[in-house]
Amino acid sequence: MIGDGCNPDVIVINSLIDTLYKDGRSKEAWDMFRKMKELKLFPTVVTYNTLLAGLRKEGRVQESFKLFESMKASGCPPNTITFNTLLDCLCKNDEVDLALKMLYEMTEMVCFPDLFTYNTLIYGLVKGGRFFEAFWFFHQMRKTVYPDCITLYTLLPGLVKVGSIEDAFKVVKDFVLKGRISSYGYFWENLMTGILNEAELSHAISFAERVVSVGLCKNGSIMVPVIKLLSKKKKSLDAHKLFEKFTKSFGIRPTLEVYYHLINGLLDIHLAELAWDIYEEMKNTGCAADVSTYNLLLDDLGKSGKVNELFELYNEMLHRGIEPDKITHNILISGLVKSSNIEKALDLYYDLISGGFSPTPCTYGPLIDGLLKLKKLDEAKSLFEEMIEYECKPNCAIYNILINGYGKAGDINAARDLFERMVNEGIRPDLKSYTILVDCCCLMGKMDDAIYYFEELKSSGLDPDFICYNLIINGLARSGKIKEALTLFGEMRSRGMTPTLYTFNSLIFNLGIAGMIEEAGNMYKELRVLGIKPDVVTYNALIRAYSISGQADSAYAVYKEMMAVGCIPNTGTFAQLPN
Repeated sequence: MIGDGCNPDVIVINSLIDTLYKDGRSKEAWDMFRKMKELKLFPTVVTYNTLLAGLRKEGRVQESFKLFESMKASGCPPNTITFNTLLDCLCKNDEVDLALKMLYEMTEMVCFPDLFTYNTLIYGLVKGGRFFEAFWFFHQMRKTVYPDCITLYTLLPGLVKVGSIEDAFKVVKDFVLKGRISSYGYFWENLMTGILNEAELSHAISFAERVVSVGLCKNGSIMVPVIKLLSKKKKSLDAHKLFEKFTKSFGIRPTLEVYYHLINGLLDIHLAELAWDIYEEMKNTGCAADVSTYNLLLDDLGKSGKVNELFELYNEMLHRGIEPDKITHNILISGLVKSSNIEKALDLYYDLISGGFSPTPCTYGPLIDGLLKLKKLDEAKSLFEEMIEYECKPNCAIYNILINGYGKAGDINAARDLFERMVNEGIRPDLKSYTILVDCCCLMGKMDDAIYYFEELKSSGLDPDFICYNLIINGLARSGKIKEALTLFGEMRSRGMTPTLYTFNSLIFNLGIAGMIEEAGNMYKELRVLGIKPDVVTYNALIRAYSISGQADSAYAVYKEMMAVGCIPNTGTFAQLPN
């Protein structure tokens, strides 16, 4: 354009600077700004505001100030947008005191603060933990500008955090009663989410109860964030108590989302009966379940092996006009597999495929696992290959199922080949992948291979968990590599992990076989110090250790202790006792 002798005007330059900045080409945007001088164009307030907005996004406070000063020096008067942009940059970068000084300069330059100005400064004060200053500023704001939802979302969480629940209540009450904010919609949910992010749970609940107790809010959305958080924290019984209080005492009508999170939370802590009671209550109140809620309940039935009830609920879902999704179909297939109906699961799978269903790894996982557990390795492998034909890319979980299936069937070579195939396809093995291989190698007595995968697990950047440690320690102990087992036992303990009783039993037994009687006794003492209750296997292993070493008195002392603590001996106990 310039090469053709046609010089752009300032509007075109401003547009170019804005476009370049939005495209992430900040250097070119600044080059364009500098070129204005060559073109004998004077930057306008729009030019400066655009550049300030770019600097704000980059968090470049000092550069923003320099540009602002050069703007004033050039004779271009800033406007409210200029100040707001600069204030936002300052507040987001913990320069709220400087922002307050800028506010005074703003008024001196006859730029009047607007709603965004005040919201920005309140945000900065709250962010800096200066809640009471923010509250004072809020009252000053109301003299000239009426706050909006954003103001409340910013201010009230801070007030509730410091325990000023009554002040927070009065603010929101004033807004609702004056019709400034609807008591319906997403306002209450958004507000409570913000409060829960900042304040203690007890304070947040107190605020919510204060609001609903006077009928200020009659919408169930106020409960959603609290029920959701309690359920996430495995405190679903507390969530249920709160639900009962809000619905029964305060007359709040729950939303579908409230029911969903409550049912999900109760199922998560295995309170299925109560979850189903909530579902029945939900239907009785006329709140229609959606596909996500049905999926929760279908999944519970499938995992419980209640296949008849599973399909009854599925039919109810269809009758109510709810369209099943992929998750629904995967739950049905998984439920059939879990209830030992693998053939029906496969029939359903092929019916769905013929109807245009696009399977996912979650579709194939249960089917392949079910076939492998029935030792139908060829069928499982065929289904795996079919999965690829349907352009459903196997993930790590699918490979883990296959590796485990082949390994447990005794085909450790096939298991290793599958592991290598997974790696070659660019799928990173997870902790479970290595744990499965370690377990399978231990079961086959291939301890060198087990140690190899255990070390590869650590070198890959993953940390073995207590399950993996227990497996390899048990394997080493069983194979007579007692010193290596004790080394890993010490490593495990140094990482703060507690071995299982099974591991202690294995070590005590194998230490006895190795003639390391004192170490076996010390292992038993450590078990007791950790508060792990010995079982009959523990006592039998220790009795055997003392018996084969000729320490009859110690063997009988263990037997007496066993009887004293109420552990019932078995035939193995008497077989180990010396004559």
